[in-house]
Amino acid sequence: MLNDVFKALSDPTRRKILDLLKEKDLTAGEISNHFNMSKPSISQHLKLLKNAQLVHDEKKGQYIFYSLNTTVFHDIVSWAFRFYEKK
Repeated sequence: MLNDVFKALSDPTRRKILDLLKEKDLTAGEISNHFNMSKPSISQHLKLLKNAQLVHDEKKGQYIFYSLNTTVFHDIVSWAFRFYEKK
């Protein structure tokens, strides 16, 4: 799982998507409004973020809303803090 997370986080567009979702849940269309790229490209970024379990999607009516999966972020921080623990 960590390999997928770090691969997803390596791209600046995906990091910006995560920053946007930090503020509120958004649809793919709302996310794409913040970028100068095609909607299929945004969909590919969202797919990678979902595969890394960094975002959830939920269908509400005719829209799919994306939100952060904070559990994975907690896992990453916990993993990183292990390097600071005293032996």
